[in-house]
Amino acid sequence: MPLVALTGGIASGKSTIAARLAEHGAVVVDADAVVRELQQPGMPVLAAIAEAFGDELLRPDGSLDRAALGAVVFADERARHALNAIVHPAVAAESARRFRAALDADPRAVVVYDVPLLVEARPDDPWDLVVVAHAPEETRVQRLVELRGMTEADARARVASQASDERRLAIADAVVETGGDLRVTLAQTDALWERLSSQDVGGRS
Repeated sequence: MPLVALTGGIASGKSTIAARLAEHGAVVVDADAVVRELQQPGMPVLAAIAEAFGDELLRPDGSLDRAALGAVVFADERARHALNAIVHPAVAAESARRFRAALDADPRAVVVYDVPLLVEARPDDPWDLVVVAHAPEETRVQRLVELRGMTEADARARVASQASDERRLAIADAVVETGGDLRVTLAQTDALWERLSSQDVGGRS
């Protein structure tokens, strides 16, 4: 079972690559989706966030106001580190459980961990392959403004809050360029799938 980490900066097109790999048959574990599940009302992670940052970040129904939390942590590096200390260990444990479940279901499965903060949180885990979705910073800022409605200042702050392109590329075993034509990105992803499905990545099976 190849265990593949797929990472990239915000608005880098990482989700496009993950979706294409899923179409081919990969089991995709989405770190952001895991985070959202762990932050549901009644979960220990949400309780810890409320204790650390205040109940004012909870909506009347008890759910997390993610936008309000984001505004706090993206403006304060210490707050961001405090949040990561709560969230990252829980996400690591839950994602590992999902990896094991995929392996139990199919020892030859290709498991792709779609994780934006790989460099920040899990660079030294025993991945068989690290894939980086790469688009120039200016392209990503433009996407955040045009597609997500952010101001340019907010978009640049989000990009700056993450690891640099240089740090991500330094740990890459493979790079998929996502800054240009979608067809080029998909063709690169298809070629990556051929490599993964051939188990030519030091897989665990």
